[in-house]
Amino acid sequence: MLTITLAQINPLVGDLTGNANLMRQAAAVAKTQQADVIVFPELSLMGYPPEDLLLFPDFVLAAEIELQQLVAQSDADLLWVVGGIGRDVQTSHLSNEAIAFANGQILARYAKQSLPNYGVFDERRYFVSGRTAQVIQWKGIALGLLVCEDLWQPEPAQQAKASGAQMLLTLHASPFEQGKMAQRIAVAQARQEETGLPIVYVNQVGGQDALVFDGCSFVQDAQGSQQLPLGQSVVASARWDGTAWQGMGKSWQAVVTSEQMAWQDIWQVLQLGLTDYVRKNGFKRVLLGLSGGIDSALVLVLAVDALGAEAVEAVMMPFTYTSDISQHDAQEQATMLGVRYTQIPIETSYAAVTATLAERFAGLATDVTEENLQARLRGLLLMAISNKTGALLLTTSNKSESAMGYATLYGDMNGGFAPLKDVPKTWVYALAQWRNQQARVIPIRVIERPPSAELRPDQTDQDSLPPYSDLDAWLAARMIQGASLAEIAQQAQIEPDDAHLKQSMRLLRLAEYKRRQAAIGIKITERSFDKDWRMPITNGWKG
Repeated sequence: MLTITLAQINPLVGDLTGNANLMRQAAAVAKTQQADVIVFPELSLMGYPPEDLLLFPDFVLAAEIELQQLVAQSDADLLWVVGGIGRDVQTSHLSNEAIAFANGQILARYAKQSLPNYGVFDERRYFVSGRTAQVIQWKGIALGLLVCEDLWQPEPAQQAKASGAQMLLTLHASPFEQGKMAQRIAVAQARQEETGLPIVYVNQVGGQDALVFDGCSFVQDAQGSQQLPLGQSVVASARWDGTAWQGMGKSWQAVVTSEQMAWQDIWQVLQLGLTDYVRKNGFKRVLLGLSGGIDSALVLVLAVDALGAEAVEAVMMPFTYTSDISQHDAQEQATMLGVRYTQIPIETSYAAVTATLAERFAGLATDVTEENLQARLRGLLLMAISNKTGALLLTTSNKSESAMGYATLYGDMNGGFAPLKDVPKTWVYALAQWRNQQARVIPIRVIERPPSAELRPDQTDQDSLPPYSDLDAWLAARMIQGASLAEIAQQAQIEPDDAHLKQSMRLLRLAEYKRRQAAIGIKITERSFDKDWRMPITNGWKG
């Protein structure tokens, strides 16, 4: 028998002492569960990803000091396996390590071999790869250590098996993506079948800038998998009896993976990402512009779910083109949710600005400039309220609009965090409908009305954009599959010179300069407009 505690904790990047205290608290819980081993996530001592903090020698030294304090406090009954960094004294090279210690001594240090350098990961910037397996004997069981990407490659697990491992302990910091859990389980099943070894998979939980780590830690054996909850800090134990996992408590559940969209999971991830960004950065309140449209309505609900109505303020800024319906729906939703609601008309401000520019603009036709002035006046007012009150301004644009540049720099793009940044417009509608099914929180008319920026009379998004169902499919093909224009056209069963398709791909390329200046937002798809997407702004390729 060996009882393993999985410490699915929510660290704060860079908070070495705070993270160490989280680990001490988890170890205390493990002792009440009579655990033999406690396993923490990847780089759990410093939080993941620490990024360029790793380039500061004083941070690396402080991390080692904090680690040694944990080691000194360990006893003979409980083996700790924590995520930390190693430093070669000869070369100063760093390694991403699983560090095992007990009874005041470090018993093993395993350096991660497979360093991911794709998507949001750039570990080769900071670490050198390990080369050898590390197996530690503990209470009659040989434990093989792996770190995250090592599990996704066959060789490290096979090395551990060849070195005598009877179980694989794997430390992870794997961010959420739609469909990612099914991939994790498939990989774990493959490694289990190849080696015949049971697997312990411990994942970090919590929001870190644009990333949300969903937890969902699990244990795997030949009979299947049992997992811990999505999005929750949990310290839970499982007992290995030599043939199967036993003693699963109330925190455990059978792993269920599906190809269907799990709107509840996505909502929970968005909520966690917003909550942690606000909490970890010291904000107490948030603020957003409420237009009566679907995007701001969804962000308002998300903010209330994440932070509570008392921490949210909505501001409606009507102008000549703002319909009575929009004003009514915005106020109805604010009342429905119980948030502070302010209405600040912008006609007077707009008149003042246009009068100031009248001489300079004399003889020039009215165009998109005047539309942008409306958005920029709203952005100015929202930033002023944010500055004065200390509330974090949330931007409300979605992935589809960001792709097309369908937002105004220094206007509705103003703000510090964009919860819907990686949410396509079609998903916005699906999430709104799903959330309304739980309880009515968005006026039905907001969901059913054609989307409009209301910057000119009778304007709708589809005046200048294709239907969002088409656009989102094209964007997914381009961004995730890397499809060419001809391949996208073939998939969509349209002509390659389709005007909407060509214009959409053109706008995707031209709007790069805007996206570089946009607020960060929560990643939920395989490729977001953040580290996943690093396109040159000055770009002559039109393929």
